[in-house]
Amino acid sequence: MEQRENPLSAACNFSGMKPAMADLPYPPIEVRGRNQGYADLLSVDYCGAVSELSAITQYINNENRLSCEKCSMARTLLGIAMAEMMHLQKLGELIVLLGGDIDFSAKNKNGRQKMWTPEYLVLPQNVKKMLSADIEAEKAAISQYKMHIGMIKDDCVDAVLERIIIDEEYHIMILHALMREV
Repeated sequence: MEQRENPLSAACNFSGMKPAMADLPYPPIEVRGRNQGYADLLSVDYCGAVSELSAITQYINNENRLSCEKCSMARTLLGIAMAEMMHLQKLGELIVLLGGDIDFSAKNKNGRQKMWTPEYLVLPQNVKKMLSADIEAEKAAISQYKMHIGMIKDDCVDAVLERIIIDEEYHIMILHALMREV
């Protein structure tokens, strides 16, 4: 009888994973009224170059590349990705309540649409550069959210964006801790 070689396997166990997010509640997902302009702004946060969709994809890619060699770090990145998924879901609900469509295209002021593309991602092979790119992406997201809060005059929407910022700041803290391990 022929013996088979042991297959390669990912030794990293992801059971019991939870999102990496601040231990604070989110405000209710509601809006003061329909507003296509606000929906369009949130579409950029949803699936633009600096967006939750880009963050999820970048974190999952990084997690996959690290899971066989750096399990603890991969688990942390997956937890961050899970939090970003929750942000994406909340933004999607707000966009629909505001009267917008979820079609994976970011809308700008001129009404132009740009479909999400993986070209938005930064995927270096070096772990330190990978974490640096993740930190820069989180900082860019915070900056964009703050800009949108300044443009949106709906306290319900702004409260959700402010809560998301708290998670993004938490992610930066976690990523800096990971950088010290490398």
